[in-house]
Amino acid sequence: MLVAIRSLLFNTVFYLSIIIQMLVYTPFFFLLPRKKAWVIPKFWGRSNLWLQKHIAGTDLIIEGLENLPDGAYIVAPKHQSFWDVFAFLSHFEDPVFILKRELMRIPFFGWYLAKMKMIPVDRGSGLKAVNSMLAGAKVAVKDGRQIVIFPEGTRREPGAEPNYKYGIIRLYSELNIPVVPIAHNAGLYWPRHKFWRYPGVIRARILPPIEPGLEKDVFFKRLIEETETACDELLVLASLDDNPPPMPPAAKKRLSELNSAP
Repeated sequence: MLVAIRSLLFNTVFYLSIIIQMLVYTPFFFLLPRKKAWVIPKFWGRSNLWLQKHIAGTDLIIEGLENLPDGAYIVAPKHQSFWDVFAFLSHFEDPVFILKRELMRIPFFGWYLAKMKMIPVDRGSGLKAVNSMLAGAKVAVKDGRQIVIFPEGTRREPGAEPNYKYGIIRLYSELNIPVVPIAHNAGLYWPRHKFWRYPGVIRARILPPIEPGLEKDVFFKRLIEETETACDELLVLASLDDNPPPMPPAAKKRLSELNSAP
């Protein structure tokens, strides 16, 4: 019952906060130069984490911040819920997200995305979408920005089989900049498509950069192995907490596989 009450309260305050902050900050946001305007989305990200800690009872530990390079690089986080869209914002200097084009059409929110020169992609356009993404990414690299792409494209349940897409390979092979994988277990505490917000400690791990210049298949294998190994470790840690979150089916299956591994 307490989790239900805290979840309801958090969700209510969370979405009200988005609306209020957009209305209050919009005049300042659109008058500021783009790079300086980042102060507002980054504050929004930090405020969400504060609300989550003090209302839902969910804290956060981030390891490996020292692994973030300077200048332009590709960020490749796991995508498990809306949480991983905002949670790392304050740690990037000038990020640019590769996102689905439909988000640009949302009133206010889409205007914010356009102001920050995000890279919209029509996911149904196949090769055309990949080429459009690459063109936008090349412009971002010239500006020294950090390109955020979710390698699996859509939100995945914790413990689910990895399903990495070709887009990350194309970016890596043509941009010649490092890729920084990010593993986390946020989907256990902020489940995708669910109302619940569970208390506990979200653990995120920023992994060492994968240097440019590797063969495509070598890079792809390394990205998946390093990210998924870290995610497995974080999943196990969550299961060992004094008050672990409910485990979704994919997480239960993966924990069983890890426990039975030699």
